[in-house]
Amino acid sequence: MFPLPIFTYVKIGLVALVLCGFWYSGYHFEHIRFVKFQDDVRQAAEKQEAENESIKKQQEIANRSITNEYETKLSAVRSYYGGLHNSSSSKLPSLSNPASGTDESPAYYRLAESCSETTAQLTSLQEWLATQVGITNGK
Repeated sequence: MFPLPIFTYVKIGLVALVLCGFWYSGYHFEHIRFVKFQDDVRQAAEKQEAENESIKKQQEIANRSITNEYETKLSAVRSYYGGLHNSSSSKLPSLSNPASGTDESPAYYRLAESCSETTAQLTSLQEWLATQVGITNGK
């Protein structure tokens, strides 16, 4: 009925069972390592998300602070040059043009005001950049 003795079939079955056991133990070992890797990645992602939220809040605070400071500087520049820009909705009249014999003209004041506004903008931008670099570098 069987071309080989029964003992040979038992040996083949045991060898197959042992090979299946080795395969499963290898699979199980790698599966455990993979699950641990997934947990490590998940924990690192959660930590990074929390750090990103912290950085975002710090940046928002810095942005608000520098924006308020810039608006204050801009207001001071505009009030210093006497409202020649006259872009506000103020009911006060702007300064009159100087007499024709003087050296100073309204165009000079507009240019000086524009240069002062640009300088205030650039200094605020430099301060903002330095703050952002400090926040992202963790200083």
